[in-house]
Formats: sequence, C-alpha cells, structure tokens
Amino acid sequence: MSILNHPIIVIAYKDDVRAALEKSLESAGVAYRSAPSFLEAEDIALSGIFNGLLVDLPSIVKAKDEEKIVACSLTGFYPTLRVRTMGGMLVPMTMPGEARQESSLNDFIRKSCQNFIPRRLRASRRKEIVLSTVSHHSGKEDRGFTFNLSWGGAFVADVYPEKYTVDQHFELYFKEIGTGIPARVSWIQPWGMQKRPGIGVQFLESNSALDDALLTLLQHGRDACKDRMVAR
Repeated sequence: MSILNHPIIVIAYKDDVRAALEKSLESAGVAYRSAPSFLEAEDIALSGIFNGLLVDLPSIVKAKDEEKIVACSLTGFYPTLRVRTMGGMLVPMTMPGEARQESSLNDFIRKSCQNFIPRRLRASRRKEIVLSTVSHHSGKEDRGFTFNLSWGGAFVADVYPEKYTVDQHFELYFKEIGTGIPARVSWIQPWGMQKRPGIGVQFLESNSALDDALLTLLQHGRDACKDRMVAR
C-alpha cells in the first residue's frame, strides 16, 4: 500500500531513466504515473489528483518551446524532486533560489509530498476576482466569496472547509451574476495553516449568464486560458 494517498508523476524523456525513477518509487512504496514528455505529464495531471513530481533534470534542461513552458508550470505547481540517474542510483540535484528541494527521495516523499495538499492541475488560468457565493450542500447554505476565478473553476473562501470532502458535488450560486451551477470540490485548504482556508472548485456545467460574466471579468475566451507559467 502506498505511503501517500495519491500518486507521484514521473517524467523522463529516456525509457531507461524513466524505468530507474519508477523502480525507486516502487522500492519506497509509492504509487506513480509515468510520462515520456512534459506535455503528456500535463494531460495526466489534468486527469487526476497527484502528490508531486519526480523529474529527470536533464529532461528539464533539454525541454524546448511548449515543453519548457509546461515543465516550468508543473514544477511550480507541485512539489518536485529533480534528479540524475547514475546506474541504478538516484541522485537529487542541489537547486538554487526558489527551486530548493529535499536532499533525498525519502525526505521528498515524507516531507514535501506528505505536507502538500494533493490536487489536480488546473485546466484554466485563474484571476483574482471577488464574487459573493452561496454553497448549497447537504440541505444547508453557506455564504462565501471567491478569491480567484477562471473558466473552469474558482477558489471559494470558507472558515470551515473541512465539512466538505474532495469530489463532493454541490450547487454554487453567484449573487452578483444571479445564477447557480453544479460544482465539484477539487481540493480543500484547511483552516489554521497560515493560508487562506477554503475549497478549490471545479465547474461541472455552465450557462449563458455565467459565460457572459466570465468573458467580461476574465477578458479572455475559454480557448485561450491554459494555466501555464511563462518559461524562465
């Protein structure tokens, strides 16, 4: 049984390197999904909930154009351990500045990954927009507001987010727009962790009122909204 509740994504261009990374996670008792490119890793990250990334550093160095942008986005979103393989050994590489990381695979798993709230990669870029919300769930209503908003979802502030469960479905009503839609809890940020408490929400459906409001508020269309950082 995996010591993490959700898998780690393994990324390496070379088959033998990827196999070595997979073997290391298997030995550590951790579930994983593998990808031979960062674009394929992005598709995997959009399809499920993950705890982090184990990445071949030379693959990051070799990444170009769109692959480079996605590599930057994924490593900025998830806890990441960048390594080189030497024979059957996995060697974490010391990283400068903001890219600092754990010095061993065991520390990465037990510190970085276990302390990270597992989540699915956002399909749409978010913008800091405040809208008043009412969440209808379990026969109750809770007032809240959005910290950010996108075509695909939002982060809704809540001082007791633990009452929700990941994958729970509920109705989210936007007061200023005057419309409600079905939504799903993607992830939960608990209260009392020096971070804004609340729930990451995925929109399960939309309607013309919400679409018109989002086009005005976000100032870009649904087809131009992938949540990617600018490659450095």
